Amino acid sequence: MLDDTTAPNSDSTSTVVAEAETPKPEVPTSAAVQSTAPAAPEDGHATPAAEDFASVLETFTTESEEAVHDDRVIKGTVLKLTGTHVVVDIGAKSEGMLLLAEVLDHEGNPKVKPGDEIDVMRDKGETEEGYINLSHQKAARIHAWEEIEKAHKEKKPIKAVVVDRIKGGLTVDIHGAHAFLPGSQVDLRPIRNLDGMKGQTIEVAVIKLNKKRGNIVVSRKELLEGEQQEKRTKTLEHLEEGAVLTGVVKNLTEYGAFVDLGGLDGLLHITDMSWGRLTHPKDLVNVGDQIQVKVLKYDKEKQRVSLGFKQLTPDPWLDAEHRYPEGAHVSGRVISVTDYGAFVELEQGIEGLVHVSEMTWSKRMKHPSKLVNVGDQVECVVLNVNPTERRISLGMRQLAANPWDSLHEKFPVGMTVEGRVRNLTDFGAFVEIEDGIDGLVHVSNLSWTKRVKHPSEVLKKGDRVKAIVLAIEPDKRRLSLGIKQLQPDVWESFFAAHHIGDVVHGKVLRVAAFGAFVEIAEGVEGLCHKSEATDEHGQPIHLEPGLEHDFKIIKMNQEEKKVGLSIRAVGEEASRSEVEAYKQPVSSTSSTIGELISWKRASNEGN
Repeated sequence: MLDDTTAPNSDSTSTVVAEAETPKPEVPTSAAVQSTAPAAPEDGHATPAAEDFASVLETFTTESEEAVHDDRVIKGTVLKLTGTHVVVDIGAKSEGMLLLAEVLDHEGNPKVKPGDEIDVMRDKGETEEGYINLSHQKAARIHAWEEIEKAHKEKKPIKAVVVDRIKGGLTVDIHGAHAFLPGSQVDLRPIRNLDGMKGQTIEVAVIKLNKKRGNIVVSRKELLEGEQQEKRTKTLEHLEEGAVLTGVVKNLTEYGAFVDLGGLDGLLHITDMSWGRLTHPKDLVNVGDQIQVKVLKYDKEKQRVSLGFKQLTPDPWLDAEHRYPEGAHVSGRVISVTDYGAFVELEQGIEGLVHVSEMTWSKRMKHPSKLVNVGDQVECVVLNVNPTERRISLGMRQLAANPWDSLHEKFPVGMTVEGRVRNLTDFGAFVEIEDGIDGLVHVSNLSWTKRVKHPSEVLKKGDRVKAIVLAIEPDKRRLSLGIKQLQPDVWESFFAAHHIGDVVHGKVLRVAAFGAFVEIAEGVEGLCHKSEATDEHGQPIHLEPGLEHDFKIIKMNQEEKKVGLSIRAVGEEASRSEVEAYKQPVSSTSSTIGELISWKRASNEGN
């Protein structure tokens, strides 16, 4: 709406118009026209001179008005901006008006303000309020076409502002004229986000021009290719293996970074970025960074360039053996934790491994993450340095006293200790007697009397038990314990109370091809060979588990805990006893020989 717009010169204009609209008097004779000094009116009517002035004023047209009618570009002064239009003083009787949209930038803000000069052209008709319709775009287009035609003819670049993204490319503004910039001509490589270029001022080359149809096609790629070729030529003059060049990071991938050396791209592989560990190139460089690189390899035929960044500094491993001698205390940052240990960065490019076995004196740590995490600062001891393989072995447990070194003093052999059953295996039970110190109770040391096949028959995990320290091996970190040793050794008791020739009563436990194993005391077994299992007549006696007999001890080996038994010897002993009894003098109270013979015969018949 234009109700609130009023031209600044409205008062003077109305006066002129009023004078021009006064009734025209009749034109006087030529004599009157020739009069150069008009006389004073006598009757109050206009003089001939006044009539001439009114006639001239009515037909008067300024040069500016002629310029407007001639459809030429003229300059005006911005008087006022309304919500929809711009009021412009073009030096005519009436101000001109153009649409505000014609002078907005890509963000929707006016590019002019009151007092600014602006190029305009007369547009069709006038407004209802009497303002002259003007167009800034028409004027700008004419000026723009002149510049565009000149740039196209002379093959020179021209500046353009990206206005909008359209199908297939971009619309750009060149001094008020819109041109088409195809997507394939925006850059040397395809750009995914063309919307991000809105509002940018770029230089383009005019590649197609049709003034009749108003078509303009431009290319930015053509200019970039020219610039790239110039840079490439200069770069190739200095490009050789070993040369140090300055480039700009163009693109990042997982395996490295592409660096623009000036019209020619080189690959900076991630392994050549740092002497240290990198998980991704972005940890060191970003797109747009200007960096110095060293040419490692140049393939002229394929135009491929391999670059290095770490090669600009000395290899830290060259003197690592002197800077990190064995036994030295060092500190570093944990950069990685694995199942088998933790990697510690001592300096950029120098990493050491703390193996899981070197983290603590305890054998119970299941995973290194229970002790350290990525980013932790830790103290270590250098155990070994191998510059050739670029490896340093570190230890953390060496910073603390080895509990095994003083174990003999704390838990001497023969001492009774108490602990918790931490684990059961086929060969025994591990008992923790203090933090990090486990002792093994072998299955053979669980009981004197029971034949234990698996420790679970006697113990279960978590039980608190007492045991005797049997042996300590600090260098192998071994502690042997015994539970049965808490009770007297039944074998020692047996050997102390029995001798060869003693007759004992036993029970057959099991039978083998060579004889039978007989329990002759609780926890004590003896072997009766099959050759010793005969009666007094030499006839074999069949032994079966569960049968009980009298046995004579014929062998004893205390060290090997073996006892030899015989049934046959028991019969022989009985015969000798009979003969000895017969040899005794016959007394009045003694039996006669006949009685003895009769008793013997009766005894045999009874058997």
